[in-house]
Amino acid sequence: MHSDTRAPLGLKLSAIGGLIFLLAPIALIFVYAFTTEEKSFQWPPPGLTTKWIGVTLGRADVWEALGLSLKVAAISTTLALIMGTLTAAAVARSRFFGRETISLLVILPIALPGIITGISLRSAFSLLDIPFSTWTIVLGHATFCIVIVYNNAVARFRRTSGALIDAAMDLGADGVQTFTLVILPNIATALLAGGMLAFALSFDEVIVTTFTAGNQTTLPIWMLEELVRPRQRPVTNVVAMAVVIVTVLPILAAYYLTRDGEHTAGSDK
Repeated sequence: MHSDTRAPLGLKLSAIGGLIFLLAPIALIFVYAFTTEEKSFQWPPPGLTTKWIGVTLGRADVWEALGLSLKVAAISTTLALIMGTLTAAAVARSRFFGRETISLLVILPIALPGIITGISLRSAFSLLDIPFSTWTIVLGHATFCIVIVYNNAVARFRRTSGALIDAAMDLGADGVQTFTLVILPNIATALLAGGMLAFALSFDEVIVTTFTAGNQTTLPIWMLEELVRPRQRPVTNVVAMAVVIVTVLPILAAYYLTRDGEHTAGSDK
């Protein structure tokens, strides 16, 4: 006798209602990116046009903000991949006093409210007399990007059998060869997924950036300022639509890369 695995109608309706609640505001962003009305959010839109895409592409301030966001996200992600992987390797593959405490301290920045991180970094930069620059934004973003990479890497390290590393060493491989030929192939998808998630989070970060950017403007900060002092409302929605796409694609890719993580070599040993 087979049990009925179909969800009850009430549960299906609740799920559909939840999805509509979450996605309807995002859909409105896409609609208003093509409206002919430029001074208010009128519903329904009086008409649809694609002219705002061309207007957005011609705005120099948009390109400057986009360039800074991409630069910060790329550097933050690179730092996170290096430091997060090394920290994960130390925590997962070694035994030492205070290991669990270090692990807790590593993930603490992402658990704290962003405003706390922002205020603490701003205070530290002021105390050390460090002028605000691209690097202060990078340091702020790296605090949570490292956590994303660390969480992905440490989970994959723990699923990778230590017997593989021992076997490589017994066969004469040195440390570099063991890492490149044995360890890296097993953790590569976890690192790629962590890097994509870190890039997406850095690209659309607002709170920490507000405290560490000084007079610089990343794309999310530009959007916030445009909402306060709008010049052409649909342009803000076109940029928001682009941010949604740029953010969602790495997250989807990270999901598909990590969902088969249980097949890591030696994980069942």
